[in-house]
Formats: sequence, C-alpha cells, structure tokens
Amino acid sequence: MLGLVIVVVYFLAMIAIGVWSRKKARGAANFFVAGRSGSSLFITGSLLATIIGGSATVGMAGLGFSRGLTGAWWLLVGSIGLIVLGLFFAEKVRKFGLYTLPQLIGKQYGNNIALAASILIVIAWLGVLAGQIVAAGQIMSVLQIGTPTLWMVLFSAVLVTYTLLGGQYAVLWTDTLQTGMIFAGIFVGLAQLLSRLGGFEGLINSLPPDKLSFPLSSTFGGYELASYLLLIGLTYVVGPDMYSRLFSARDAKTARNSVFWAALLIIPLAFAITLMGMGASILLPGISPEQAFPALIQEVLSPVAGAIVLAAVVSAIMSPALLLTTSTILSNDIIKKLRPSLNEKQVVLTSRWVIVAMGILSLLLALTLKGVISALLFAYTVYTCGVILPVLAGFYRHKLKVTPMGALAAIIGGGGMALISKLFGIKYLDLGGLLASGVLLFAVSFIDNRVRGKSLDRSRGI
Repeated sequence: MLGLVIVVVYFLAMIAIGVWSRKKARGAANFFVAGRSGSSLFITGSLLATIIGGSATVGMAGLGFSRGLTGAWWLLVGSIGLIVLGLFFAEKVRKFGLYTLPQLIGKQYGNNIALAASILIVIAWLGVLAGQIVAAGQIMSVLQIGTPTLWMVLFSAVLVTYTLLGGQYAVLWTDTLQTGMIFAGIFVGLAQLLSRLGGFEGLINSLPPDKLSFPLSSTFGGYELASYLLLIGLTYVVGPDMYSRLFSARDAKTARNSVFWAALLIIPLAFAITLMGMGASILLPGISPEQAFPALIQEVLSPVAGAIVLAAVVSAIMSPALLLTTSTILSNDIIKKLRPSLNEKQVVLTSRWVIVAMGILSLLLALTLKGVISALLFAYTVYTCGVILPVLAGFYRHKLKVTPMGALAAIIGGGGMALISKLFGIKYLDLGGLLASGVLLFAVSFIDNRVRGKSLDRSRGI
C-alpha cells in the first residue's frame, strides 16, 4: 500500500511540475533547451537521470543476476565515453548553440545529410524509449495491482503529459531531483540486501568464483567488452540526449564540467546496481534475470526500504529527456525541413503533437519487446554504426577531408548493416557495421574529393 501511495503521489507531482513549468516553456529556446540557462548542478543531474533510467536499473540488475560483476560494464563504458566527451567535444558542442544533434550534423555536412541522420536517430531512439516503458511495466508489477501492460500504458500517459507541458525546463528540474532519489534508493536497498547476506563477505562466499570475475568472465569475454565499449560507450560521446543537455548549459565550461561530474558519479551506481542483481541471484535463484530488481523490492527488502527503492526506481523511469529529445529531432529536423514555412510558434506546437505521437509509438513497440537490454542493444547498435563516426570526423572535417557524400554513405551503409545484424542475429556483423561506416566514410570521401578535384581542373582548363 505504501508503494502505491508513493507512485500515485509521484505521478501527480510530475504533472504538477509540468504545469508549473509551462509558462517558462514558451518559445523555442525555452521549450527545447531551457533558455540555455542550465547550471552545472542541473546539467549533471539531468545527465545522470537520463543515463540511469529504469532500463539501466532493471537491465543492469538482470546482468548482475546472470553474469555477475561484469554486468557493471553496461554503465562503466558510459563513464569512459563521458570522459572522452568532456576532454575533446563538450565545449565544442555547446559553442554551436543549437537545439539538436542533427542540426550540428547539418553544420558539418549540410541539411540533406542531417535529414538522413535524423531519420536514423528517431528510429533507433524509439527502441530506447520502448525499453524505458518495458522497464516501467516490470517495476510496477511489484505493487501486485493490475498488469505490467496496464502500468506501461499509465506510465506512458503520465510521461507524455508531463513532457508536453513543461519542455526542457521541467526536464532539468525534475531530473536533478530524481538523481538524488536514485542515489538514496539504490544505496539504501544495497545496504539492507547486504545485511541479509552477512555483508560483502557473505555475498562473496555465496557466489561462484566466475560471477566475481572482473573485467572479464566466462560469460563476458573480450569481444563482448569491445562491443560494449564501441556500440554503447560511443553513444555517450555522440548522443542526441547527451547533446541536448549540453545545448541547455549556460556556457561551454559548464557543459564540460557537468560531463566530468556525471562520468565520476555513475561509477559507484554501476557497481551498486550490479551487486543488487548478484544478491538477488543468491536469495531468489528461480526468477528470471530482469525480474531481479522488482523481486528484491517485493520479497527481500523491508516495507520502508522497499518503498524508498521503489521511489528511486520510479524516479529513474520517469525521466522525460529521451522523449523530449526524440520529439525535438522529429519536429525540428524532419518536419520543419519538409515544411520550411513553419514559424517558431508552429514548430513548438508541432513538437507537442509529436511528443504525443512518439509516446504512442514507443508504447506500441514496448508491448512487442521481450526484454530491456535486448531493446537497448538493438537501438544503440543501429545508431552507433550509422551516426557516430561521421559526427566525430565532422569536428575535424577539413583535416580529415571528409565530405557530405562520405558521411551519407557511412550513415546508410553502417546503419543498414547494423540493422541487418540485429534483425537476423548475425553476431559479428554489429561491429562490422561500425567498421563499414568508417571505411565508407573515408573511401567515398576520397573518391568524392578526387572527382571534384578533376572537375575543378577541367573547369580551369588544366
């Protein structure tokens, strides 16, 4: 009963904050990037809430349950990616002063390439949104009221309503509050779980040695680690949700510092969530891996501790940043490109309608998915193989001599190969898609430069 009260109060609070933020969310800059006024506290908090969503908590606890300590790599590769972002790109990104990642790609290669990237990003991020909704259904099932499907529908409705009203202002405020709740809930839950097991020593003595292996184990080898580093870690270096936070920072220094703080703070959370999954494998060995987190709340923790952890996880799954980022890209970088006559007010109105449509599409996709991690891996692989290398090269396009044609070939070829690898379960074709993206980017750019060079020579009569 306490858990249900927490969930209802939290849902109502989210909608209230959205209503409160509505006046501030008027105008494109305010709605999409919070007037570029975010401090280090708010940008760091929003980054963490976006990263440690319900999919990370439910999915990582499941990885800890099935694989052991190597499950922590799901977030640890994100920390590595954020460090790279902070060292080399965060300040550059903020100085562009844009709304979305595709707008940055447009600056690098032109509007046609930006449109192609926008379509691929929206398709991939639908999968990420769906994973968030699946996690919501699994977590809410601990209340034993209604079905996971019912909770997925309710979660989607609240998320859409809240995002629709408040825009980026509401995202920054609530994400920061949610991050505090996530830290409190996860570590309270871990402390009580360890007390049930006799501390760290009891946890270690109760697990087979392979589940304590790190950085590799028999179920997580070098290929899997390389896949995580490249296919997941790179989404933190070039990610539409990461960049939308950076565009909302008040200056370039704030953007860089916030990224470093986020990189540092996700490390203890990565291990804490994984350890909770490992503890669940001892106390509740008969459940499925992605039920580890809900089962801990329901069957292991005390009512008060369970309510605190439930509040934390509800906070994690309620971050609207993914929905707002995807909807912003669809409205600004696809619809507005197809209908350039739209003014600023019409773009904001269109974005609100798009938020509703994206929420419905994500829910429908979530209802067909089998698991959180599988949904996220599908989305991240397609996105990484298609978009990331062209964007990274675009920061140094004059030195590397990459061209729009090369970028387009990389987006289509790399993203297409990754899509095939996931649809047909071809194991080594996922990293092959990333390799193909790089080869196409530079090979087609080289040919394009040679052709244009010869055309220029002919026009000069050489």
